[in-house]
Amino acid sequence: MDFKDIKKIVELMETYELSEFSLEQAEGDSIKLKRGGQPVISAIPAALPTAAPAPAPVASSPIEASAVTVPAASGKTIDSPMVGTFYVKPAPDADNFVNVGDSVSEGQVICIIEAMKVMNEIKAETSGTITAIVAEEGKPVQFGDPLFNIS
Repeated sequence: MDFKDIKKIVELMETYELSEFSLEQAEGDSIKLKRGGQPVISAIPAALPTAAPAPAPVASSPIEASAVTVPAASGKTIDSPMVGTFYVKPAPDADNFVNVGDSVSEGQVICIIEAMKVMNEIKAETSGTITAIVAEEGKPVQFGDPLFNIS
């Protein structure tokens, strides 16, 4: 990994307000970046044995958490599995994947999250009825942010 790659990762961390980033490559090299407080940058060479890191949820700062208002959940929520931009439509001129009051089946595509120019289809984790669309069209979402309320 060269300096330009690391610089691009840092820029993406700033864009998506990530506080921590880790990457492990197939060659065994890994990098971990952390923002805030004391800067920590560590690179572990392939020669050292490492355990496979589990993806860690990104914690929102207290300011961000208080600025977000989430409607009272009726039932369960479907949360974002990644950081990216939320879209409830497959294209700007298309109909929504789902609307409030629609019944959804487990595995049905309910939205798209764009991450690094890749459109990722998000599927319902459970069957039920959409009671609210919590995330805002075209706005960034973080890992774990509620996207929909479902009953």
